[in-house]
Amino acid sequence: MRLLTHNMLSSNIKGITNGFPLRIEAEKVVEKEVDMNIDFLKNIFTKIEWKPFVEAAKILGFSELPEDVEPSLLDSHDFLTKFHHALLEIHLEEGALVCPETGRKFPVSKGIPNMLLHEDEV
Repeated sequence: MRLLTHNMLSSNIKGITNGFPLRIEAEKVVEKEVDMNIDFLKNIFTKIEWKPFVEAAKILGFSELPEDVEPSLLDSHDFLTKFHHALLEIHLEEGALVCPETGRKFPVSKGIPNMLLHEDEV
């Protein structure tokens, strides 16, 4: 699971008010090289919740992102390279995503998060 995916997921358990960001419990992290698409990075930048993204990257072992950002950073090739790496090349292969409110764990197996809810959670 890429951090792009993580940044778009939240817990939808019935009755919770705070299902984002999901906490990551990493058992296996892998890196997979992907061609960089600068236009994609510039377009997705405004949709990323930055602070949870930076924290997730740190949990997965990548701490080279700035804590705070502004759109002018999109003119920096160095920033775009780091953003690309964290967003698309670092993968949570095995582990879990944890609801911040309930503590419910959603397993991640072979890079695929299982966000299915139990019957009593719907």
